[in-house]
Amino acid sequence: MHGKLVAVLALLLVSAALSQGRALARMGTELRCQCIATHSRFIPPKSIQDVKLTQSGPHCKNVEVIATLKDGREVCLEPTAPWVQLIVKAILAKAQFNSDSPL
Repeated sequence: MHGKLVAVLALLLVSAALSQGRALARMGTELRCQCIATHSRFIPPKSIQDVKLTQSGPHCKNVEVIATLKDGREVCLEPTAPWVQLIVKAILAKAQFNSDSPL
């Protein structure tokens, strides 16, 4: 009887883990905020691989700045931190420059 109980509990844990994974994968396509908490401490630019800026809108009332680090982690940055604002300005300036450049 003890073995059956362990097997049932293990099956429930695996099932919960798999369903949780699907919910997380679905979050990227749903209209909701991606950042639960933000990071305001300075991150050296050489550690950052990419930065994604999402303006506020019907999906989320917050401006979200999500940095992908070179080790693959994603970090939500605090948009009001001065160093983050510098990064955002640089990204926007680069995007403006690229859109003004002739193909």
